[in-house]
Amino acid sequence: MFVFGMLSGLQGKGIDIDGHLRQVGVDPEALRAPGYAGVTPMQYVALFYALLHDSKDECLGLFSRPFKPGSFALTAREGLSAPDLRGAIKRMAAALNLLQDDVFFSLQASGDEAGLHMKSIEPSGHAAVFAQETMVRVLWRLAAWLLNAPLPIRHFDFTYPEPDTQEGYNLVFPAPRRYGQAAFGFWFDAKELQTPVSRDEPALRVFLTDAYTQVISPPRNFGAVGHKVRNCLMRSYPQWPSLEEVAEKLHTSPSTLQRHLAQEHTSLQWLKDDLRCDLAISRLSTSRVSLVQLASELGFSDSPTFQRAFKKWTGKHCGAYRRR
Repeated sequence: MFVFGMLSGLQGKGIDIDGHLRQVGVDPEALRAPGYAGVTPMQYVALFYALLHDSKDECLGLFSRPFKPGSFALTAREGLSAPDLRGAIKRMAAALNLLQDDVFFSLQASGDEAGLHMKSIEPSGHAAVFAQETMVRVLWRLAAWLLNAPLPIRHFDFTYPEPDTQEGYNLVFPAPRRYGQAAFGFWFDAKELQTPVSRDEPALRVFLTDAYTQVISPPRNFGAVGHKVRNCLMRSYPQWPSLEEVAEKLHTSPSTLQRHLAQEHTSLQWLKDDLRCDLAISRLSTSRVSLVQLASELGFSDSPTFQRAFKKWTGKHCGAYRRR
């Protein structure tokens, strides 16, 4: 459903939607068929980048005027310039109000909770479902990134009616969801407004090199340390750092890193294999790379070892997946 939402703003605007789907290895007819297994997170992000490149609109046609490339970076820099979460939300809201004409963004506080409040400017209209979901998810995760700390949510608000199916919503929006509200947004404990912004400009420059992978892609429950390790592996690809090297990058010891991963019921090897599986599916679906080359890219000693691992991960042989 999130893929269809991503495509909704560009439908009928001359963008070759099916061509972009095929580009990232998704069969358009299969996607629209009942019971389709869905796309991988990497395909989802790759589709977003392909559509962004073609449309030159970071919100993919969901607002009355396009969010020109650089809009997200501008919003993030406004947040970075603030001393704390209160200032970050106010400055990001001001930037967003300049960038578009459809929604008024503001910091709201009520009792012991506060939130980023997003209300349609047109009294009789509401922002598209995917626009609401994207703005809520992206700005919440951007705020948490600026704090370099979790930002626990009390509830998410949406103006549209409760959907018939909510498959996947618990993972994307891990807090109570309220539908049919007058405005959309996310709410948290008001005391969080005093949390200082803990990132700096060098960190932002690194973040912006692949920000959408971190804030657009459907989240997966790797745990806080697991997410840091997986992001470290992604930044290192096609190199595959050892436990000691990852620990050094994360400014901890190997034993401490192992212990924290174990507490999250995962390990460096599991995270590495999960990422390698996503990369293999993406490469097999979007390129004609040889299995020997792909095995080398993914850090395997030879092609047969890689092919056995792929069969274990997906239940399919590489050739069968590529033909599909």
